[in-house]
Amino acid sequence: MSQRKVLIMGAAGKDFHVFNTCYRGRDSERVVAFTATQIPGIDDRRYPPELAGPGYPEGIPIHPEEELSNLIREHGVDEVVFAYSDVHDDYVEERARRVREAGAEFSTFDVDKTMLVSTKPVIAVCAVRTGCGKSQTSRWVVSALREKGLKTIAIRHPMPYGDLAKQAVQRFATLEDMVQHDCTIEEMEEYEPHIRNGAVVYAGVDYEAILREAEKEADVILWDGGNNDTPFYRPDLWITVADPHRAGHELCYFPGQVNFARADVILLNKCDTSNADDIATVEKNARAKNPGAKVIRADSPVTVSDPDAIRGKRVLVVEDGPTLTHGEMKYGAGTVAVEQCGGASCVDPRPFAVGEIAETFEKYPDIGVVLPAMGYGDKQMGDLEDTINATDCDVVVVGTPIDLARVIDIKKPNVRVTYDLVTKGDDLLHALEAALAQHASGAA
Repeated sequence: MSQRKVLIMGAAGKDFHVFNTCYRGRDSERVVAFTATQIPGIDDRRYPPELAGPGYPEGIPIHPEEELSNLIREHGVDEVVFAYSDVHDDYVEERARRVREAGAEFSTFDVDKTMLVSTKPVIAVCAVRTGCGKSQTSRWVVSALREKGLKTIAIRHPMPYGDLAKQAVQRFATLEDMVQHDCTIEEMEEYEPHIRNGAVVYAGVDYEAILREAEKEADVILWDGGNNDTPFYRPDLWITVADPHRAGHELCYFPGQVNFARADVILLNKCDTSNADDIATVEKNARAKNPGAKVIRADSPVTVSDPDAIRGKRVLVVEDGPTLTHGEMKYGAGTVAVEQCGGASCVDPRPFAVGEIAETFEKYPDIGVVLPAMGYGDKQMGDLEDTINATDCDVVVVGTPIDLARVIDIKKPNVRVTYDLVTKGDDLLHALEAALAQHASGAA
């Protein structure tokens, strides 16, 4: 019987996990290629044979998504599986139309088949969009469980932008570990806050192998999701973070609407900076789409290292890159801090942008007068540094989750903005306790 030919569309993350969980080692299907988008520099590589397994002695080629239609025709592809995140439903449907016109079937990844089962309790923190506040929510969970004497290992959504074979299983316990693994700014933004919070972080490519390593030292596994993707592990408690600043997005962005519909807890974050009508809209949508979920409100107040340095000054605001680009936010914690501290104005960085930072503004023209902290490689990090230092401003406000001045040379006065989750009441803690108790009773 002939093999069914499959192509997986991705962005160097969920696509590899879909292959590993649904296609690796299967004789009835053959994955002929991956396509890549969203992240610069991740195409024109190969998924290595060490990870692809038997049947793929040369690995699997990764092509730019722009070649999708030609690849379908060239390889006689039977089915294309869409396996990346944080895109509008209309975007998915447009890709589906393109696939069908090229002669293949189209499907999205199977949520349940891609959730592995752990021997330890799993708390999953997901979101409806990029930039809702998963990071501070995950840190809150780790801290709450630590107070109960439980060691929680954070497993982060993949960002394998380098040598895939070397990145199969990665463990981060110190800041030096990030240097050893040649982490990009985007990786550091996710790992560093956990490390500073005293947690060990695992990430990589092979999430079955990652899980088994993490289980050796964990009492609890925390799945710290990326973008608005679904969990890689079957959760005992599924927390989905929603953002009233983008009310309505929880219904129409893939696959965040799955997180919204299947969550045990819907956490309405940033209520301290959202208006009441938008909060009410998200709550109404939660009742309609997921009436069994517990809806909890939370704040994410910002802390500024030196508020006086901002007051009355012309400010360059640097925000988290993915939140501004495919997350479509126009501002973040840095902008909130400038408003709260009385900055005179926000300086437009676009006239000063160079290299790949200028290209980012061209690709995402609606970003506005904030600078995305893009750093998917040395060249982009260098261009970010040059753009910051060329911008005519009095002070730089860094609203990214990391100490940016630690990894690039900012030659101007700079102020760091941090943020944490503040829950309203003990409902989230009680949900954690109930999930752990239920897991324990099931294991017994």
